[in-house]
Amino acid sequence: MKKFFQEFKEFATRGNVVDLAVGVIIGAAFQKIVTSAVNDLVMPLIGLITGNSNFNDAFFILRLPEGVDAAQVTSLATATELGVTTFNYGAFISAVIDFLIMAFVIFLMIKALNKASSLTHRKQEEPETPAEPTVKTCPYCLSEIPYKAKKCAHCATDLTAAVDGTE
Repeated sequence: MKKFFQEFKEFATRGNVVDLAVGVIIGAAFQKIVTSAVNDLVMPLIGLITGNSNFNDAFFILRLPEGVDAAQVTSLATATELGVTTFNYGAFISAVIDFLIMAFVIFLMIKALNKASSLTHRKQEEPETPAEPTVKTCPYCLSEIPYKAKKCAHCATDLTAAVDGTE
């Protein structure tokens, strides 16, 4: 049993697990911000445009129970109290907008992280390549000659034989 707890402690204190936990906590807090922005800022504007006072509560009546008149159903809360079957399209549209905003923000964050990551990898992986030399020194007369020369212009030494060692 002691070994089990030791293994669990090693697992839980690993860097990736802690990073994941922090990410989940921050994500949950960020989700609340996005949900509030959608419900408190975006949806009232949509409700204003469509004529509903609260677009989140927009619904269609699908079925009325016996003894309930459609005129009695003035809000989603009332419909729920009376047992009316409703199609809650406002809440669904709100959830879709919520999802789209979250997906867009996550896309922007990942795009920024990828860009930052590619910049750091590019700097590490691309060492400067030295330029190809244009001149070399003759091993016999020590004169500078073109790098691709096969014979020294000053002492007429055959450089291919000198390099090969077949002189």
